[in-house]
Amino acid sequence: MSTDTIAAIATPPGRGGICVIRVSGPDVRAIAKAVAGFCPGPRYATLSRFRDASSSSGANNIIDEGIALYFPAPNSFTGEDVLELQGHGGVVISDMILNSVLQAGARMARPGEFSERAFLNNKLDLVQAEAVADLIDAGSRQAARAALRTLEGEFSGQIRTLLEELVSLRTYIEASIDFVDEEIELLQSGDIKAKLDGLVATTDRITASAGRGCVLREGLHLAIVGRPNAGKSSLMNALSGRESAIVTDIPGTTRDVIREHIVIAGIPVQVHDTAGIREGAREIEEEGIRRARDILTSADLVLWVHDDTTDMRRHEYEKYQADTLIIVRNKIDRSGRSPGKQVEEGLPMVALSTQTRQGLELLRQEILRAARVGSYQENDFSARRRHLQALEKTGTYLLRARTKLEEQLNTGSGSELLAEDLRLAQNTLNEISGEFTTDDLLGKIFTGFCIGK
Repeated sequence: MSTDTIAAIATPPGRGGICVIRVSGPDVRAIAKAVAGFCPGPRYATLSRFRDASSSSGANNIIDEGIALYFPAPNSFTGEDVLELQGHGGVVISDMILNSVLQAGARMARPGEFSERAFLNNKLDLVQAEAVADLIDAGSRQAARAALRTLEGEFSGQIRTLLEELVSLRTYIEASIDFVDEEIELLQSGDIKAKLDGLVATTDRITASAGRGCVLREGLHLAIVGRPNAGKSSLMNALSGRESAIVTDIPGTTRDVIREHIVIAGIPVQVHDTAGIREGAREIEEEGIRRARDILTSADLVLWVHDDTTDMRRHEYEKYQADTLIIVRNKIDRSGRSPGKQVEEGLPMVALSTQTRQGLELLRQEILRAARVGSYQENDFSARRRHLQALEKTGTYLLRARTKLEEQLNTGSGSELLAEDLRLAQNTLNEISGEFTTDDLLGKIFTGFCIGK
């Protein structure tokens, strides 16, 4: 348990109905007596007058009147003694209450330090601790639900089950290493291969779900590019459902990057409408084109918008990666083309009209398909990029172990290398929950939290 006591404002800055000051550590009871005049009973909301701990006693040292809550260890979020002071919302009042708590012996908490203590005191595993921040930052209802499932242990439970099966297989194999006569018979029995195939399949399934969960958390970055007057801004407005961008017949209207946040099938999508890319642009328009090219370097998907009443020029879009590119044939209400999806010269193409909205839903479907996430599923959980990378790495070790098993069945060699790959897979999985991790990783994770969490 920590030897110092931390405090922070847990509510957003500004005016509001209440402010919440959170305190955690061994000195909570003494701080409660100094600030509230007494330590409340466990888990009872108690009306109290908050005092300035640095002033002498008397009416002049009263700061505010509010609610005090005390959660004794270990039955608290952090696993330590925790005090919450709920005062009237406002920058001045909340700062005065916090300063009183600091004067009484606490120090300011670092970003994420409350959640870090919950992890270190075994109240949460690392995945659940990260889900606290993901729940706060959720960009859609589906993302919030997925984060809550992770916080409740859905993701951790699946990883734990996978680890148990992996450890069981490791034990099975390593126990046979000292018994050479029985080793080959064990490998040839088919049990090892069946168990290993099951581990690979389970890992693939969890990885796919984590991939969707990662997109739910981080969202997709979608760039709309093309020639001037192809209908990029109209497409931006059609996808967002509001007039986000100015639309005119004058080429070069969009001179800066316009951003809009939308949700497609539960997936948060950051849409970037960019300046029309063309040669011979004026200086201010050229700056917009430069910014458009900067956006393209970080985009997950690129929508190349083409005016279907004009000729298609392949050299204008062939420089983009084929697996992140969707060709959008716009203005089919003028060209007479029917709305639809097809593959054209190896690239996905969607024909639509931003004016009539025909084909717009087909584009949404294609965006999800190209992003390889599919529609949101009710049992999905939130995940982070590091989780996905660890699962993919685990899958690589398991596939390598399966290859070595096949080689051993053919050559009759021992199981040492196979056991080593399974050990590496286990260590990689343990990094997800925090059972095997480093202080550098913990620091990187928790410093990304807001103060007060």
